[in-house]
Amino acid sequence: MTEPSAYVRRLPIGEPLSLPVDGVSGWDVFPYEGDIRVRALEQPTLPEPDRNGEQGPQDCVFCSLADGDCLWTDEHWRLVDEHGGLPAILKLVPRGHHDLSDLPPERAAELGPMLQRVERAVLSPGGIARSHVNRWGDGAAHLHVFFFARPEGMLQLRGSFLPAWDEALPPLPEEMLAENRRIIAQAMAKDGGTARV
Repeated sequence: MTEPSAYVRRLPIGEPLSLPVDGVSGWDVFPYEGDIRVRALEQPTLPEPDRNGEQGPQDCVFCSLADGDCLWTDEHWRLVDEHGGLPAILKLVPRGHHDLSDLPPERAAELGPMLQRVERAVLSPGGIARSHVNRWGDGAAHLHVFFFARPEGMLQLRGSFLPAWDEALPPLPEEMLAENRRIIAQAMAKDGGTARV
């Protein structure tokens, strides 16, 4: 597409925007305070630039991962660790170079049970109230589903702002990160596959 859609053409490109007073900025989990200014919308970029791996597995960051760079692997899936301030941030990725829209039926049938399995593993270190599952597809053409562990009792971190809170929290100490990774990898391996840490 080289022309903006009808939806984009109606947007106030370049004009000031504001947060509604009854919107998310009024939620008790909103991580910011004080005067916040919404950025003006920029002109659309069409056609959009390629995402990582858009041209195939040869330029895909997930396809180039070695199994040793993962927490856990099996024949069809890999679990990759991210570092941050939360007890765990993980990405579940298929071995094959697929996005959600072209995931083979066999892998698609495994996805629901695999999401449950990873969630149980994320909760296994203890002290974690919830595992938030997210999928964004703007950075890479290879399916990657995020899991964010919300610490128990930290009600202020609930909901969709958890990734924003992660960036503001102090980094997890190395020994705590290593222990959480080990426990999660072992929990995944209980039902098959190989713990890599």
